[in-house]
Amino acid sequence: MRSDVIAILAACVALLGSGHARSEPAPSVTGAGVTLPGSRPTTTPEYTLDRCLSLAERNYPKVHEARSKLDRMRAQLREAKTAPYSQFNLDGGMIVAPTVRGTNIYSPNTDDALTSNMSLAWRVGIEGVVPLWTFGKISNLRDAAEAQTRVGQHDIKKEQNEVKLSVREAFYGAQLARDARALVQSAIRRIDKHLGSLEKKVDEGDGDDIELLKLKMYRAELVARQVQAGTQERVALAALRFLVGVDRKKAFDIPDEPLERVSHTLGPLAHYLTAARLYRPEVNMARAGVVARRAQMRLERSKYFPDLGLALRAQWAQAPEITDQVNPFVRDPANFVRYGAGLVLRWKLDFLPQAARVAQARANLEQMRATERFALGGVAVEVERAFHEARGAKRRLEAFTEATQYAKRWLIKVQQGIDIGTFDDEDIVDPAKEYALKKFARMSAVFDYNMALAKLALATGWDSVASAAPRG
Repeated sequence: MRSDVIAILAACVALLGSGHARSEPAPSVTGAGVTLPGSRPTTTPEYTLDRCLSLAERNYPKVHEARSKLDRMRAQLREAKTAPYSQFNLDGGMIVAPTVRGTNIYSPNTDDALTSNMSLAWRVGIEGVVPLWTFGKISNLRDAAEAQTRVGQHDIKKEQNEVKLSVREAFYGAQLARDARALVQSAIRRIDKHLGSLEKKVDEGDGDDIELLKLKMYRAELVARQVQAGTQERVALAALRFLVGVDRKKAFDIPDEPLERVSHTLGPLAHYLTAARLYRPEVNMARAGVVARRAQMRLERSKYFPDLGLALRAQWAQAPEITDQVNPFVRDPANFVRYGAGLVLRWKLDFLPQAARVAQARANLEQMRATERFALGGVAVEVERAFHEARGAKRRLEAFTEATQYAKRWLIKVQQGIDIGTFDDEDIVDPAKEYALKKFARMSAVFDYNMALAKLALATGWDSVASAAPRG
């Protein structure tokens, strides 16, 4: 009887490492009082990893926030380009004026503001200055605003890269949990095939009740593992749903495919350091920040100098009940048409406060340069750490793959020996258990390797590192 129980346990453990268990159906199991999830409906829309990444780039709230910031920066750029040429004011008015006749020498009317004869009078005018030469004020303001928009563009890319890492972690995590759950379900199903007959033999006194208790204990532990894997899968899918922006009322699922390693081949470390200098958004944000601070410092320096411009003015006033004075030496505020143009100079002579503002701008520039150096150094450290983690994960995956192959060969040889009688049934337990453990270790190593490449892609800003097609 002991050999039968050992064979059953060995078969269950071996099934945990079976690569074909992932494609088998997942029936409901109720032998332990727990109903396990069954097959998912085929009508549920499936979201591939590429689709999830694309949706997350568009729908993630942090990306929307960064886009809104960029829209504000672009509006500020338009303001910087148009404000210097929009220094015009339009004013006008309408009043009730008394009837006034005569000239500056004689008038039959008095200077009363209110009389029995009143009529409407109006005036409208426009005036402003078109800048001709500002010693760099306009160009530097525009350069600073343009650099700020580049900061906003790289900020969007930064948020997109970060959400891609989260999407990959949730997607791969759901695949890993689903693979583990499917393997455990297969093992539980095989146990249930023999559990009833074993209980019957124990009741008849022909079986070992200790071995029956062990078998039930193993089955209960498998059920716990299955529930844990199902919980992890649901949590990962819930996180993935939020990241991609799918409404909770809509069906959401990922393809029923096993977790496979990304096919990217690691190159030299220098390639990834170079990529980080070119593509990493934080580095490009720091560079754009230096450009903006430098333009702001030049702007403050240009304020030492005056502004030259072309002043334009046009006014029209009309009061029908007031006599129009045509004498050019008589000022007539009621009836006139005036227009003109001329060169003007504006110079703010606050040199000492302006020197302090230039010093502040210079300090801001040095601060941003230090930030750029810190970004370059910090990013290099991140890239190097991510590279070594990816290389270590690759070596672990290769080692576990090799160990799995050896364990499988060991299991096959022992099984063949049992078939020809050179081994006992008890001898299958150790190789079957080791094969299962190595198989699970390899699955975890695949997840770790894929995530290590995803982190390397984030550290370098080079998304193709983690976007290569997966392979077995």
